[in-house]
Amino acid sequence: MRESLPEDWREVLSEALEAPSFKELERFVARERREHTVYPSEEELFSAFRLTPYERVRVLLLGQDPYHGPGQAHGLAFSVRPGVPLPRSLVNIFKELESDVGLPPPASGSLVPWARQGVLLLNAVLTVRDGEPNSHEGHGWEEFTDAVIRAVGAKPEPVVFLLWGAYARKKKKLIDTRRHVVVESAHPSPLSASNGFFGSRPFSQINAALEARGQAPIDWRLAG
Repeated sequence: MRESLPEDWREVLSEALEAPSFKELERFVARERREHTVYPSEEELFSAFRLTPYERVRVLLLGQDPYHGPGQAHGLAFSVRPGVPLPRSLVNIFKELESDVGLPPPASGSLVPWARQGVLLLNAVLTVRDGEPNSHEGHGWEEFTDAVIRAVGAKPEPVVFLLWGAYARKKKKLIDTRRHVVVESAHPSPLSASNGFFGSRPFSQINAALEARGQAPIDWRLAG
């Protein structure tokens, strides 16, 4: 599993990759793939890391768990491939995108254009069993992705961390808020979007933070 992680990320995560918890995680995921349908595919597991090299990370958006329906998860938090019906959380993200920065909801749910601009679309848990949300929680992914958050926090330049929902906001303790910017709100899921996600203006907040530090803003436009 670790061999498919890009070399730049393997270097900064070397300690986490050698930890007993990651070795056990590799065994667990291999066993799950033999016995069940697991998303995303092995080839797409580390898509976020391939599309967003370590040196280019400017924003880290943290999700919790991959989509658990067929054809949905492809290795980027909240994203789906072009042509896949939009999950309800992503519909709400696009509603806030329109309200915040005036971009009409795109036809495609692929967030690859964001990833290519330095937005690391990271889930805390990177795999899931078909039809069983959170089924791979507590098997070692959290230790690995906590190490990713710390590694991004160790970058010399400031990074914007986007934390949606109570689960993601717990990770704030891993972030040096004196050096980095944290944008946080309720989760975009239908259960909580009306309780603080709608109207939170995360996209303009991120760009304001980047521009205040002399960085180019993110172009939030997507296909369709």
